Amino acid sequence: MAEMTDNGRADKTMERHADEEHHHGVSFGEAFKVWLRVAALSFGGPAGQIAVMHRIIVDEKRWIGEQRFLHALNYCMLLPGPEAQQLAVYIGWLMHRTLGGLVAGLLFVLPGFLSILCLSYVYAAYGSVGIVAGLFFGLKAAVLAVVVQAVIRIGSRALRNNVMLAIAAVAFVAIFFLHVPFPLIVLAAAIAGFLGGRFGLAAFKPGGGHKAGSGSVLSDAESALGEGIPAHARPNLGWSLRMSAALLALWLVPIAALYAAFGAHDVFTEIGLFFSKMAVVTFGGAYAALAYVAQEAVQRFGWLKPGEMLDGLGMAETTPGPLIMVLQFVGFMGAYRNPGSLDPMLAATLAAILTTWVTFVPCFLWIFLGAPFIEKLRGNVALAGAMSAITAAVVGVILNLALWFGLHTLFAEVATVSLGGLRLDIPVLQSAVPAAMALSAAAAIAIFRFKTSVITTLLACAISGMLWTLAVG
Repeated sequence: MAEMTDNGRADKTMERHADEEHHHGVSFGEAFKVWLRVAALSFGGPAGQIAVMHRIIVDEKRWIGEQRFLHALNYCMLLPGPEAQQLAVYIGWLMHRTLGGLVAGLLFVLPGFLSILCLSYVYAAYGSVGIVAGLFFGLKAAVLAVVVQAVIRIGSRALRNNVMLAIAAVAFVAIFFLHVPFPLIVLAAAIAGFLGGRFGLAAFKPGGGHKAGSGSVLSDAESALGEGIPAHARPNLGWSLRMSAALLALWLVPIAALYAAFGAHDVFTEIGLFFSKMAVVTFGGAYAALAYVAQEAVQRFGWLKPGEMLDGLGMAETTPGPLIMVLQFVGFMGAYRNPGSLDPMLAATLAAILTTWVTFVPCFLWIFLGAPFIEKLRGNVALAGAMSAITAAVVGVILNLALWFGLHTLFAEVATVSLGGLRLDIPVLQSAVPAAMALSAAAAIAIFRFKTSVITTLLACAISGMLWTLAVG
């Protein structure tokens, strides 16, 4: 009798979960419109995009509750690649299965891809013209203030205690002075956080910080999805492996075909391989990886000229979509300058598509492979501890990026000095660029003092850069 009662309870629980899945009241058509809206408003980097998504999905539409949103976000921040786009895939999958995740993720990328492609055409065709060069000069100076804002914004929510502050400091020293690879820094932080959470240390307990705005918190039970796990979101190893195999083939087969057809040193093969590697190691989003990408693109491959990465970041900051879309610009310029037998613009367009493909297909892979198992781990303290430590380490890495950008924006020349095992980038003071310093200072005042939006600040600095270029002739 007890066994029958237990089985009956289990059946009712499964029926309740199924009801929650099929009767959350959100049609696929409505969801499509909402994801279009999220994509159109996804300016301001990952923090701004996450805030927009939270406001629309949690506060306004009430699809999922606060804790579920944070749990999904924590998993996405553990992954390589843009956490905001992966969060959209995760929530889309929760609400409307695989198709929902695909649509949410693709729509999140599409506006930025088209915008940066158009800007890249302009840059390649007219970048050396004074007024266009002035536009990107102004964007560079403003982006420096935006990156500094990202350090402060993320640091204020992640560095809640001395332990997190120490993790950030160690990460900064490791990457800035010792040039330790970023994945090793993330791995070390994850292990420390996992163990800290496992042993119940207070410093590693989650303290919130991603919640945007104020007001009452929506509980999971009060949301449209409810607090249960939908049937399709329960761990299913067979489904995960089949989906992963399909996505892995979509990711790697085109690269293998390029390698077989054109060899290892063809620009398209190099782009496919390099950005596939970036898709695996870009923990912490675009900010954490740009310094390395810029160095490789300039020094190793010759795809970019010094300082052009900042031009690309300015494009990514002023268009919707993930900041990691800046990689599309890098691939575009790489093929534009090494087109082989193709027309340069055609080669650049194909390279932009290839770069975007190998950057974002893995994002779907990580979500569809791991999300069902992560859903079952809601409330796991060890995972939360690992997430807290990784976020703290990312603050140190972004601080490294801010210094790197500052050096290359405010000074025309930067020298590298070796001191034992340390390598330091030292600005050549005589090469200071006063106009860049003035614009960066103005952007910082606008953002920090007057709370001007990022997009408004960037556009104002871009116009100022064009006017300054025209004035000096």
